[in-house]
Amino acid sequence: MKDIPMQTAVLRVLRATAASWWRHKELRRTGQTGQAQRLERETVLRDLGYLKQAASLPNAHVICGEGGTFIHLGWTTVSTFAPIERFPLATLAVARGTPFIDIRPVTDVIAFANLPRVARDGSIDPEPCGPGRSVSLTTYIDMVEALGARIANDPRPCRST
Repeated sequence: MKDIPMQTAVLRVLRATAASWWRHKELRRTGQTGQAQRLERETVLRDLGYLKQAASLPNAHVICGEGGTFIHLGWTTVSTFAPIERFPLATLAVARGTPFIDIRPVTDVIAFANLPRVARDGSIDPEPCGPGRSVSLTTYIDMVEALGARIANDPRPCRST
């Protein structure tokens, strides 16, 4: 959101997404336009906050698999059962440079399920083994890429897509 066209495009997408939500549509249909506008404004501001976090947190990333799309923001996760192509907030985060891990090509679900999680706060477990283990985002990307995942906005040194 550094230049005006990007800001405008982001706001247009977020406003359209908020206005299309069934609850907001229903409020407008029943004549409660003011309440719908207030809720839409709150939704846009919340989503802008998520985009800011995605841009600033060291281990923030978007991951998409058969179970849906998730934006991992440390202690917060925003998700939907839809693929990234139908989740505008995740699409915007990736367009702005948030690392994207597409696990849809991964076929070894057992190996994937046994991977450690990405550390929420940027810290790394001294011994990344056992239940509840966590690793850095770059280490996680190395592991999941070995299973066949596609990576965009790769944060590892000397790699970009």
